[in-house]
Amino acid sequence: MRVRKRWHLRMPVNAQGEWIDTWQFNEGRVLDIPGPIRFPVRPTGVVLEYTLSMGIPVVHRRVVSLFERLGLDREVQFLPAEVEGQTEPWFIINTLQVIRCIDDARCEEVFYWQPEDERPDKLGEYQNVRGLKVDPEKIGGANIFRPWGWLVALLVSERVKQAMEDEGITGIDFTPV
Repeated sequence: MRVRKRWHLRMPVNAQGEWIDTWQFNEGRVLDIPGPIRFPVRPTGVVLEYTLSMGIPVVHRRVVSLFERLGLDREVQFLPAEVEGQTEPWFIINTLQVIRCIDDARCEEVFYWQPEDERPDKLGEYQNVRGLKVDPEKIGGANIFRPWGWLVALLVSERVKQAMEDEGITGIDFTPV
């Protein structure tokens, strides 16, 4: 996301131009969304094969092909999308796994919702995680997933990271966790 003069995908909309709830893409479940899902682009700029719109990974067909070759079809759902100004196929990567794996002790800082926050629905859950670290023992053989309690993060295995780098996928930026 640090590419200068890159394009910016805006909030996804349905065929009627209404915003689509983006949180559903973080829940780790198969989705049935009547298409098409459209992404306005503003500003236009350098097209990236991997980009985020409101935390949703939107990828070029080349990324889908790579993930299929890696056998990730049980770990992700590819939802067709239309990107303004583009004629090639684009897809949302909907991750199908949420794994309870955050290693609180190794994270830089972890904040939990407290009674004084007046959010009883979130009491004891993560409010913020800085310097995310995970316990590899809890991940098992997962290749792509979101960590339970901090669904804004999308994590991939070293295998997937290396394959994306080897393939030269544009727009990716990895941080070790």
